[in-house]
Amino acid sequence: MEKSLGYLREVFGLENTDIRTYSPLTLAYIGDGIYELIIRTILVEKGNTQVNKLHQRASRLVKASAQSAMVESLKQYLTEEEMAVFKRGRNAKSFTTAKNATISDYRRATGFEALMGYLYLTEQWERMLELIRIGIEKGEKDGE
Repeated sequence: MEKSLGYLREVFGLENTDIRTYSPLTLAYIGDGIYELIIRTILVEKGNTQVNKLHQRASRLVKASAQSAMVESLKQYLTEEEMAVFKRGRNAKSFTTAKNATISDYRRATGFEALMGYLYLTEQWERMLELIRIGIEKGEKDGE
């Protein structure tokens, strides 16, 4: 499956849009979806288990507080460009908040999701997966 987003655009007749025109909340919207898909894929590939258990494990990694902690541990690894995208997402004025998160956790999580969306839409998938891997490993290490 070595197809790019260009192939998806071709199949569905989508125009190639300049990523700089996207709002940080739009980047966070797609980033939320792609991050959850990656987490679900990791969990499913680790072995067949009850869907309820998969959901519980995924929820622990995708909730705002977990994303906030992950991005805090990743800051030292981010490039200037990645940090700028994160900050744009974190500082965006959202009209919604997470049910079970502090405002600061929710904003950092939005910044993290914006970064994931940016990396996905710019087809920097290796970098996106590298950051997620580092974040998960650091989280597991800190949780021990």
